[in-house]
Amino acid sequence: MASVNDLLTDALDRVRDTVHGLLDDVPEDRLAQPPADGANTVAWLVWHLTRVLDTHVADAFDRDVVWTSGGWFERFGLPFPASAHGYGMSYADVLAVRASADDLRGYFDATHAMVTDALAEVTPESLDRVVDEDWDPPVTLAVRLVSALNDATQHVGQASYAAGMLDRA
Repeated sequence: MASVNDLLTDALDRVRDTVHGLLDDVPEDRLAQPPADGANTVAWLVWHLTRVLDTHVADAFDRDVVWTSGGWFERFGLPFPASAHGYGMSYADVLAVRASADDLRGYFDATHAMVTDALAEVTPESLDRVVDEDWDPPVTLAVRLVSALNDATQHVGQASYAAGMLDRA
């Protein structure tokens, strides 16, 4: 019988496989190219989904955020504060996310490793632990993990769609 850890890790691994496929297939010079005026770029989508996974899981498990602790903030050199993760960004901000496939993959893989390690700690009992009291009702670990994985799945799907549009342009 599959455990909750197995299911969550499998979902995360599927996101990783899609991210890797995108970064292998999309030409480097098109990662920051919007597929249509006003649309998010592949680079922004991969960066954003990774930032959300990183911050949400690090916070839920009281771990260091990989973006800053792993030196990725400095390496990317984006014109945003270290706390930026994509919410509320303008189209100009989206276009400012320019990163190589190697950097996007490296940051995602480092985050994937942190999240996989954290998921190994999950027990059925821990899923009811409140991780964020700023919401009504308060957010449990189960809700936060499903939310973060849902966000990552949606954004990697959007990045795949954007890549397909770029390929047909």
